[in-house]
Amino acid sequence: MLNPRWGQQRLSGRALALLGLFAFFLFLPGRASTPPFDRDEPRYMEATAQMLESGNFVDVRFQDKPRYLQPAGIYWLEAASVAATGTLQSRAVWAYRLPSLLAMTASVVLTAWMGSVLFGSIAGLGAGLLLMVSVLVTAENRMGTIDSTLLLSVLLAQAGLLRALCDREAERPTPLRTALLYWGAIGCGLMLKGPVILIPSLATPFCLAVVERNFSLWRRLRPLWGWLISLAILLPWCIAIGVVSHGEFFRRAVGTNFLGKVASGQQAHGLPPGYHLLVFLIAFWPGSFFAAAALPAVWKNRTLLPVKYLLCWILPHWLVFELIATKLPHYVLPTYPAIAILTAGMLAQGAPVWAGWPRALWARLVLWAYGVLWTVAGVALALAGPILLWKLEHVVSPAALILAAGSLPLVGLSVVFICRSELRKALLTSAACAMLLYTGLFLVVVPRLHSIWMAPRLTALVNAHRPCAQTEVSSVSFSEPSLVFLMGGKVHLEGPEEAAHRMLSNEACTVALVDVKNTEAFLATLGPARDRLRTYGSVTGVNYSNGHYLTISLYKIAR
Repeated sequence: MLNPRWGQQRLSGRALALLGLFAFFLFLPGRASTPPFDRDEPRYMEATAQMLESGNFVDVRFQDKPRYLQPAGIYWLEAASVAATGTLQSRAVWAYRLPSLLAMTASVVLTAWMGSVLFGSIAGLGAGLLLMVSVLVTAENRMGTIDSTLLLSVLLAQAGLLRALCDREAERPTPLRTALLYWGAIGCGLMLKGPVILIPSLATPFCLAVVERNFSLWRRLRPLWGWLISLAILLPWCIAIGVVSHGEFFRRAVGTNFLGKVASGQQAHGLPPGYHLLVFLIAFWPGSFFAAAALPAVWKNRTLLPVKYLLCWILPHWLVFELIATKLPHYVLPTYPAIAILTAGMLAQGAPVWAGWPRALWARLVLWAYGVLWTVAGVALALAGPILLWKLEHVVSPAALILAAGSLPLVGLSVVFICRSELRKALLTSAACAMLLYTGLFLVVVPRLHSIWMAPRLTALVNAHRPCAQTEVSSVSFSEPSLVFLMGGKVHLEGPEEAAHRMLSNEACTVALVDVKNTEAFLATLGPARDRLRTYGSVTGVNYSNGHYLTISLYKIAR
């Protein structure tokens, strides 16, 4: 059983600062060199840029269309970052990703602190490490989207809840600032992604109260007036957008976006229950196997307060998003810190040679099969760099091969340690492998995948052949938001007939980007003017959002 004297070996401020600094530098590679990831990230970026250009910080828009999906919190954070760095005109992608970098770094630190409160300093460091090297966190912290900042809001609310829990166990009063932290974090989460923050933040104390049959923890959070703090953060913008949009924002954001995801799979993301459990193998790699291996110990210690608290954090949120129709891997990201803490806590409390394997033969076979899949995932990640460069770019990269050669032995060594039941050593070895992989992947491989980064090349082609200072650009065959952002929002996404008519109405200052499959319809609409049509280069590649191979040419009518 676990030692019940939890919370007495917390990490020092210096240790947390060093961990945060390490996470910050681990998350840096690729932030500036990687183009915007279609499709969500450039939508946030372009809407933020338009917010700064127009000075309208209430009504969020993407080109001329309202973006009524969630409140404006993430746009304000990105706008502040871009304004502070002076990168609006240059459209530098790293400035829009800065809030995600800082938020995820802070999330790692908070996870480590909470882990040390619950299970001791070693467990805290292990929890921070597990979260820091997971695949999903590695991807999300490099994108200028909501999820990293939402995760920080969830963790701040949970930190307030944990402080109140510690006060209850120590039989001391909970200070006012703890309630302010809890409800303030919920208010910030509401400004980021609406009611999603309520699932982990409210379900955790309520589930714990039901399990313990004790609502004293909830009362320590001052619920009678605390919700007014959250409302004070959210309400001013809600009133403003309600007036500006005449209520349309609430109809779309709540009725279409939020409730629509519950009832049906939006944007081809409808999947059955169990999806998040299957994706967890790769999304939380390398920690996924250790989380599975720790399950018997979790079950054995399920009556202890730290374990109950973490399970009340994980299970309600996970079940909700397994049951709703629309599914994406990052929907369960708010549970990953709790899973990391629980896993690290079990490993830290066990002996150097793990004795917590399941006793039943069927459970051992299931865990063995999961370990095989975990190993295959590690090998696939190690080989991903050279394989991608060979398949997409038809080049053999010595740097990518060296990266794979350095990673594969670490995967093998981790397997050896697992077979010896030395899970702590296996965790450290696989974490080192993950750090090497991610750093090399974003420094060596991703920036060189030119065939999938079509938007930067199309933008460069247009900029090299602009006939006028105010050139009109039509994109017929490539309508991804990344092109809109990199073109400064000044591009028309339309069909071949519309592009031809636009070109005929302004022959001197209009160019069109047209793929070979749309060329015939484009030329037919031009009529006699097709004889004066000139080509100014082409770009060949694959649109990774839909898998279509494209050869897009730049056209202009010569005088």
